[in-house]
Amino acid sequence: MEFFDLGTIIFLVAAVVIFIQLRNVLGRRTGNERPPFDPYTAGRSRREAEPAAQDNVVSLPRRKATESSEESYASIDKAAAPGTDLNKGMRAIKDADHTFEPATFVDGAKMAYEMIVMAYADGDRKTLKNLLSREVYDGFVQAIAEREQRNEKIQSSFVGIDKAEIVGAEMKGSEAHVTLRIVSELISATRNNAGEVIDGDPETVAEVKDVWTFARDTKSRDPNWKLVATEAED
Repeated sequence: MEFFDLGTIIFLVAAVVIFIQLRNVLGRRTGNERPPFDPYTAGRSRREAEPAAQDNVVSLPRRKATESSEESYASIDKAAAPGTDLNKGMRAIKDADHTFEPATFVDGAKMAYEMIVMAYADGDRKTLKNLLSREVYDGFVQAIAEREQRNEKIQSSFVGIDKAEIVGAEMKGSEAHVTLRIVSELISATRNNAGEVIDGDPETVAEVKDVWTFARDTKSRDPNWKLVATEAED
């Protein structure tokens, strides 16, 4: 019979002690243990268990967007009574172009009006080309060319604009169209080759009433509006 030496006995005792400690720490399976953590099924379970929370998260931005949209119409409601065709037209433009503001538009149109009137009088085709649609530009250039052929010149001084108001607004496809009624004061006279006044009066301020329509493609990166139609009001 072979006896264990002292080293073997010490090793066996140490193994038994380690086994007992591990058993106390880890415990024994009872059938009620939680399953191991799965990051994929856990995430899916949380999403399936919390549909109401997800709905709330989505609905909040929609409510805020509605409130913001109504606030954005405030300047339009100030310019035209809610429910009118003019108000509806400007709202449609606002929906297509969030930068559209009636007051700002009118200020810009007044500046454009003065520039166009003076450019036409001076025969400044370059300035007109940047401010007019192709059709209107062609009409203005033709009138300038005919005037030049007759050796006539327009002597004009822009006094100012008494009134400018939006009277029409609509979307035509992706194009926004805004029509203004403009009442201005000008000193204008046309002279022939001999310098004689053949139209107008170089000393009298005349009231001029125009109905002009400006348009721009809301899908274009070009933010500028161009004159697309003119009409003199009687």
